[in-house]
Order: sequence, then structure tokens, then C-alpha cells
Amino acid sequence: MKIDKLKLLAQLRNMVNAQLDALRESQATVQSGAVHEEARSEHPKDTRAIEQQYLARGLAERVESTMDTVAALNAMDLRVFGEDDPIAVGAVVSLEDADGQRSFYFLVPLGGGEALEQGGKTIHAITPEAPVGRGLVGRITDDEVALDLPQGVVRLVVAEVT
Repeated sequence: MKIDKLKLLAQLRNMVNAQLDALRESQATVQSGAVHEEARSEHPKDTRAIEQQYLARGLAERVESTMDTVAALNAMDLRVFGEDDPIAVGAVVSLEDADGQRSFYFLVPLGGGEALEQGGKTIHAITPEAPVGRGLVGRITDDEVALDLPQGVVRLVVAEVT
């Protein structure tokens, strides 16, 4: 498995930074609307201003959470994993099913859920809290992993860890 983890991490950082930029722009728009004179309540049952404030607060929390993700990705250690090293954050893992089909995962501290591309392969960024991540942490090459997924229990073998 020839996957450049530095490029993979850079791709994920770019995706998260783009999300952060979009969130900040949305937050600024909503905040300006929340304080605009047209958002003021015209009568006691008019909740436009309150709704705008809730939306602005929610976006502010998402911006803060995304900033935490950026910081975690920037601080991430990309060590090389050997055959006998247990899977941990920073590992790229190849799983193989009974039919020989492989799937690829990049274990990251935050920012999971993104599909990354490299060398014609799709590599899924996952966190240790995700169902697949929980099943992988601590495993080593050749371990069988039983993942309890929404479609049922799936049995896979850890084919490679880098």
C-alpha cells in the first residue's frame, strides 16, 4: 500500500479549512442579520430575532469545534507503523473482506467522515470514536475484526498498517 500520509493529511486539512471558511462566512452573515433592525420583534409573538440569535450561537459553536479539528490535525504525529505495532491515530489501515476486496482508512483525532483520494484509492478519514475506528484501535496486521455496523456484523482482516 503506497499511500503518502503527508499528502493525505494535507488533503484533509484543506477540506476542513474550507469548511471553516464557509462556516465563518455563514456565521458573519447570520450575526449581521441578528442585529439588523428588521430582525427586531414587532410584537410579542414575533420570534425572528430569537431564532437569528440561536442560529448565530449554533454557528459560533460549529466554528469553534472546526477550529479544534484544525488544531488537532496540525498537531498530528504521522509515525510509520510496523507490522506488530497496534493501530492508533495516524495509521492508514487496509482492511480485506472475505472476497479479497480492500477498504482503506486513515485514523485521525478529529475530522472524520471525509473521503480522501490518492493513487486511485478512496481512503476514509475516521476517528477512534467511529464504529470502524473503535474496532481498529489496538489491532495489528492479520487480526480479524468484527465490526458492528448498521448493516450488521462485518468480519474483516487487517491486511496492512502503515
